[in-house]
Amino acid sequence: MLSLPSEEGEKFHRLGITSITALSLIAPTSFEDRRLSEELIHNAPCVIDATVEHVVRTPKTLKITFFAHNLECVIEGVIFHPKPYMIHQFPRGERAFFSGKGQWEMGKWTIVHPMKISAVGSLVPIYKTPLRADVMRRLVEKNITVENLIADGLPAHIARELYALHFPDFPRPLGEQQYHALKFGELFEYMRRLRLKRRFHKTSYRASGDVKKWMKTLPFELTEDQKKAIGEIEGDLKGENGSRRMIVGDVGSGKTMVILASVILMHPYRSILMAPTTILAAQLYEEAQKFLPNLRIALVSNATKKGSLEEYDFIIGTHALLHRSLPEAGLVMVDEQHRFGTAQRHALTKLTENDTSPHYLQFSATPIPRTQAMIDSAHIDVSLIVQTPFTKNITTRIIGKTDFPRLLDRIRFEISQNHQVLIVYPLVEQSESIDYQSIEEARGYWEKNFENVYVTHGKDKEKEAVLMAFREKGNILLATTVVEVGISLPRLSTVVIVGAERLGLSTLHQLRGRVSRTGLQGYCYLYTNKSGKNERLESFSTCTSGFEIAALDLKFRSSGDLLEGSIQSGKKFRWADIGEDEEVVREVKNYLDLQKG
Repeated sequence: MLSLPSEEGEKFHRLGITSITALSLIAPTSFEDRRLSEELIHNAPCVIDATVEHVVRTPKTLKITFFAHNLECVIEGVIFHPKPYMIHQFPRGERAFFSGKGQWEMGKWTIVHPMKISAVGSLVPIYKTPLRADVMRRLVEKNITVENLIADGLPAHIARELYALHFPDFPRPLGEQQYHALKFGELFEYMRRLRLKRRFHKTSYRASGDVKKWMKTLPFELTEDQKKAIGEIEGDLKGENGSRRMIVGDVGSGKTMVILASVILMHPYRSILMAPTTILAAQLYEEAQKFLPNLRIALVSNATKKGSLEEYDFIIGTHALLHRSLPEAGLVMVDEQHRFGTAQRHALTKLTENDTSPHYLQFSATPIPRTQAMIDSAHIDVSLIVQTPFTKNITTRIIGKTDFPRLLDRIRFEISQNHQVLIVYPLVEQSESIDYQSIEEARGYWEKNFENVYVTHGKDKEKEAVLMAFREKGNILLATTVVEVGISLPRLSTVVIVGAERLGLSTLHQLRGRVSRTGLQGYCYLYTNKSGKNERLESFSTCTSGFEIAALDLKFRSSGDLLEGSIQSGKKFRWADIGEDEEVVREVKNYLDLQKG
């Protein structure tokens, strides 16, 4: 990266940028054409080389008669409501350059508000920035050169396009090549900053477990995506640097088996896994006991007695792990990583009694678009598990008030088949600002008309116990989006999402993913009071892949920003659209990879 001139630092700081490339991305909003006019155009700026022949002052105007040498004609200049000093700017007999707006009225040409200018022959860029116009222009003239942009790391063809943006031969609207250069430059700058944030730590933990032998013992075949992710993790765990990888899988894509494969790879070194809820930790513990019968596995929660964990090969726990003294571990994993704060995730890696850095894997069931994954891979390695072990058969419908009787028929039929129904409400208590019932308002109806109705929400301290009881005995569960991620409900066949238009598409997909976990015919009803077509919900109802839905979500709202510490926090690029510009992202990634190589 080209270092900035020290005397320019304060100006760059005021612009909120740190590089020559970032400066080049502040495109001029327009240009002031200071080339001598060859002809006059009505209502367009013009520049004349003229001699002042006559000046007349009236109460409301200053009128100047010019002889324009470059146009060989007499033109009248007019200034409305002139200040006293202005009359001295047009001494009779002086020849100079003047600019103003040309107007053709009453059969003659007039220049409105003529101004004396010191030089002609150039296009003067106009910028909208916190800096004064002349200061910004000088900053650009001094720093934006093709040589400087290449020295700052950009490819030559991009550097030339960005330079031409500020110093064109003639003013014209942005063309396709210039838009491409701006997108490339913006993504290059962003992904480069991500790479600079990345830290590599040497590790003495090298994987040696035979994962292929273990995979042959499984009663089912892993998907190609699962195998690919395991292969990528194996490459990391055998490297000399501690791994930093995020594995993103759709709902039901089989991330658990990738977690267990990572434990096998790391053995005989110990592995630690942190999950966001006691229920999820218990489910992972059950799966681990089933598929890792030869390993000693511990489950740690707030209810677990404190004691030594030295004897265990694999420790699974909730955030209670953060309050325990953990033994040496070669691999630390976090499931549903977005449910923990950055500080909590970092604290877990520091709790292990290690001399060198352990490997670190994050798992997420919130799919991201391929484009986002390519961008984020500048900061952390990313594996995507797109395939699912079996195809879910879920029908998604948008419904309203008139459809309620048919919905009740569907719910009664599903319960008669020993299936379960989830109804998600937007609020726990009544609100004047939202035109939907809350859980508390609705529960009376459901409890009166149906048996075995369970209720929980985010503030419910007993929510995990309620979910466990519902799994075994319930017919209907009324909840908020607290069930978006977590407990597996094998008998759940139907979800009704009230006020669906208020939720992000990724959240809707997570909720829909709760049903049909074991191949049941599933139903997802998107209940809305809004009349008319809803493009978002209609797009969602025809789409089943979480990764496609994540791309749709990008289309309808802004994308994530890893620099701010959260993959979904709402970074908005000015030029690039990561929902549409996958090719440009790939081009930048390949270019950065070549530079690194």
